[in-house]
Amino acid sequence: MTIYSSVGKRNHVSYFELPYAKMPTLDDILEHIGEFDLFQKQATFVLCFVSAAFSSVYVGVVFLGFTPEHRCLSPGAAELSSRCGWSLEEELNLTVPEQGRPGESLSSQCRRYDVDWNTTGLSCTNPLENFTGYGNRSSIPLVPCQDGWVYDSSGSSIVTEFNLVCEDSWKVDLFQSCVCAGFFIGSICVGYMADRFGRKFCLIVTSLVSATAGILVALAPSYLWMVIFRFLQGFVSKGNWVAGYILISEVVGPSHRNTVGILYQAAFTFGLILLDGLAYAIPHWRWLQITVTLPYFFFLFYYWCLPESPRWLMSRRQNDKAMKIVGYIAKKNGKQLPAHFQNINLEEEDGEKLSPSFMDLFRTPQMRKHTFILMYNWWTSSLLYQGLIMHMAMAGENMYLDFFYSALVELPAAFIIIITINCVGRRYPWAVSTLVAGAACLITVLVPEDIHWLKVILCCIGRMGITMSFEMVCFVNMELYPTFLRNLSVMVCSSLCDVSGMLAPFIVYRLAEIWRELPLIVFAVVGLVAGGLVMLLPETKGKMLPETIEDVENLHRQENLRDKIIYLHVQT
Repeated sequence: MTIYSSVGKRNHVSYFELPYAKMPTLDDILEHIGEFDLFQKQATFVLCFVSAAFSSVYVGVVFLGFTPEHRCLSPGAAELSSRCGWSLEEELNLTVPEQGRPGESLSSQCRRYDVDWNTTGLSCTNPLENFTGYGNRSSIPLVPCQDGWVYDSSGSSIVTEFNLVCEDSWKVDLFQSCVCAGFFIGSICVGYMADRFGRKFCLIVTSLVSATAGILVALAPSYLWMVIFRFLQGFVSKGNWVAGYILISEVVGPSHRNTVGILYQAAFTFGLILLDGLAYAIPHWRWLQITVTLPYFFFLFYYWCLPESPRWLMSRRQNDKAMKIVGYIAKKNGKQLPAHFQNINLEEEDGEKLSPSFMDLFRTPQMRKHTFILMYNWWTSSLLYQGLIMHMAMAGENMYLDFFYSALVELPAAFIIIITINCVGRRYPWAVSTLVAGAACLITVLVPEDIHWLKVILCCIGRMGITMSFEMVCFVNMELYPTFLRNLSVMVCSSLCDVSGMLAPFIVYRLAEIWRELPLIVFAVVGLVAGGLVMLLPETKGKMLPETIEDVENLHRQENLRDKIIYLHVQT
């Protein structure tokens, strides 16, 4: 038997004298052909567009479903105002019930006076006095807005086009819930497809369906069809984002994997900022929807730009195809694949079932523990992430500026993660960021209302903490499962964030009716519990991605044996 060391020197040593000898993995080969060279940088760059595009699906309802100030359309009122020469303020004071009275917005937005403004001889100073039988304004009966509404907005949204206000305001929530429901159901189906048919196949198919569904949303003739197409877009768009995330994570070396994952998620933040600018420039929802959907057609060209994940091909026992892609990566990086790597079979576990199965996520003790803890942390991260955005927006005055500021908070989080996880690891920064988010919510409750600036700062700290937690749960989830289950595990565990996404509006707005700070107490409790559970997970810094379930079971006691590994090459 001829043994090759990691530097390619021959040594004639008995296999049984090498306690750490093993066949090489893809991570070992990437050390020789480039862990993050030209190929990986180009792939990261093009796939970051996938992450940025997903932001419009995830939070696009902020602009698509914007509800401007509105009031009932009263036939004849506008003509009377024109004849009398009223200003807008005078028209509202004279024709809209309860306009300007605290706590009476429902009357001014959803009710109108039951009078005929086309009656001849109405006074311009106080037209309501002309209606006999009513002693004062408060005694005039009110009726629902039977003739529609007037919106104080130069643009349009699904609210203004389909009149989703007053009794139908819940339909805006349903519009967003359908996206989250699509995320939830698609998490399982698309995750299985990516593990069964490949990352690249999943990326291309979901891009095509998401592009088609997004255009159909913009062209929907009715609210019902719009909701159906929005559900379809949600069904595939999250799988599209995760497929891109997994694909780039599987072609970079372990020393750069965390950085690439953070950059991929930081692209989502840049997508939020770009979405804010586009929404400001394009205030009409149908054109905005078409604009943010167009990038998904561009992603179809990735069929010719990106190869399949060699790691996935290995898990499917397609070593020949995997080695061809490895050779392509080496050539692209300007490296030469060492001779002793060119004709080998990459390591895989003989006899293990390599087809992904949902039950594999719970089959063994460590896998079961990882799955439950990650599910809860995904649920918590989404709840606090969306909940804090909604809670901060309650007192907001400028929708575009508020959205811009909340997006900017996420950028420092990415840099803090890159610095801390390279020095400390994954587990401690993740736990601390989640605990900080929960503690910030709790402290905010204790701050008096008259110190508003301090409340804003604390909420921003909580937003930064939960953003860090949200970003870290993504790539730690990927590092805790074997290759053949990796995509399915991310999709299944992250499906819990879709459940909390559906619950977040109810927790924020319904509990705030009881006590304004009550949602923050809920966020604090779930955040502190999540931070404690993170400490029960193993540290994955500097460790190779697990290839088998056995690797996962040994992860908590795995040593960093990279320097002790000797690659075996049997010459016949």
